[in-house]
Amino acid sequence: MVAALELYLDTVATRRIRVLWDALEAEGVQSLRSLLEQRHRPHVSLAVAPRLDPEQVAAALARTVVAAPLRLSFQHAGQFVGRVLWLGPTPTTELLTHHRLVHDRLTGAGVELVEHYRPGHWVPHCTLSMRVPNTLMAIAVRRCLEVLPLEATVVGAALTDHARGISHPLA
Repeated sequence: MVAALELYLDTVATRRIRVLWDALEAEGVQSLRSLLEQRHRPHVSLAVAPRLDPEQVAAALARTVVAAPLRLSFQHAGQFVGRVLWLGPTPTTELLTHHRLVHDRLTGAGVELVEHYRPGHWVPHCTLSMRVPNTLMAIAVRRCLEVLPLEATVVGAALTDHARGISHPLA
């Protein structure tokens, strides 16, 4: 398992993504709704690591507004190798600058982050499913396109590690 620094979306966007999760489940695609005993919340991860220490992260991000009220405009659906399906927000200068700030503060404090989440490598996304059967990928993508575009505002942030039962809110 991994730990992540997650950005949470406003109520309307969260509701629309949850409805999409339900539509995917109805098509036979396991969504994040049914993974990890329904502890997932629609989010965009800013940083991922094998483990994150809440105290170390909080100290590294002191005086940083992690949950900056960023506007996100989800305009596309995509997939990563391994059958991971996601919605992608347009990578604005504001979003990329915020990501770099958080990344630099964490790595400056000695936090080891996963390569794919480093500036220049990061693909901002909201994961919908991690196990889309190949035979259902076209149907799943079509379902995603039905909800796009989706506008959202970041309203919260937390450090999470579901394997260790950690959900530590960040300002």
